[in-house]
Amino acid sequence: MANTKTKQPRHFLSLLDLSSDELRSLVARASELKKMQHAGEIHEPLKNQTLGMIFEKSSTRTRVSFETGMTQLGGHALFLSPRDTQLDRGEPIEDSARVMSRMVDCIMIRTFEHEKVDLFAANSRVPVINALTDLLHPCQLIADMQTYFEHRGDIKGKTVTWVGDGNNMCNSYINAARQFDFKLNIACPEGYDPITEIMDPAGDRCQIIRDPMEAAAGSDLVVTDVWASMGQEEEQAKREKAFAIYQVNDDVMAQANNDALFMHCLPAHRGEEVSASVIDRPDSVVWDEAENRLHSQKALLEMLLC
Repeated sequence: MANTKTKQPRHFLSLLDLSSDELRSLVARASELKKMQHAGEIHEPLKNQTLGMIFEKSSTRTRVSFETGMTQLGGHALFLSPRDTQLDRGEPIEDSARVMSRMVDCIMIRTFEHEKVDLFAANSRVPVINALTDLLHPCQLIADMQTYFEHRGDIKGKTVTWVGDGNNMCNSYINAARQFDFKLNIACPEGYDPITEIMDPAGDRCQIIRDPMEAAAGSDLVVTDVWASMGQEEEQAKREKAFAIYQVNDDVMAQANNDALFMHCLPAHRGEEVSASVIDRPDSVVWDEAENRLHSQKALLEMLLC
């Protein structure tokens, strides 16, 4: 029997793929699903549906959260690595997308080049989710926003400081500043700025401040990431020198507001981008942030598939 999926799928490749109102609804729904799951309530709207998970980059939180989330929603998650499929043997992305989207109900991709998810989505009959590329990490931002809303309320009008590399997480925070209407200070060394194509449309919501102490002043949220991301390991020594003063430590947090939160997408390298005294303090929300990947992605799957 031929596949009858004809409805134009909705993809989530960037925070900009949803409206601001939709993102806020998604964050609120994530918190609802979290309460339901903690109460032991069974909620299976995706029964008999399958999520294809393509991993070209390794992962802990992304795989566990998506796979667990599909199980809790009553569906099934199928883990696919390049060595287990034809993707690593030269099959065009377009062909893989056309075939897979006739068999599964949604596809999640974690890869290097953002162009791959764009190309896959353009040839897919089902929703495609960007679970991380070198350009963007929108799923993490939903979890981060959920975490802030749960602990401090609406982030609109607040000040967020990013400390470190102008990488995919920084780019996603720039998009989040546009969508959730907050101010973003970016503290990064010269040569490691976020790309202008993402920075410029944010207008006066975002600014680069080289000094992390100055950038953190008056902040409501301070965020960082590792100095060398996956695929940049050979640059470790160079980056350690460039980012030496870009560590979120007690001195930096002291510049922020008294009730400022600290977040990190993990894994963290204590003693490099963050001190142990900051990430391991008793009121750290980093572990809530990590758990919220599960709940926010369940909300996303529900939105795209129900």
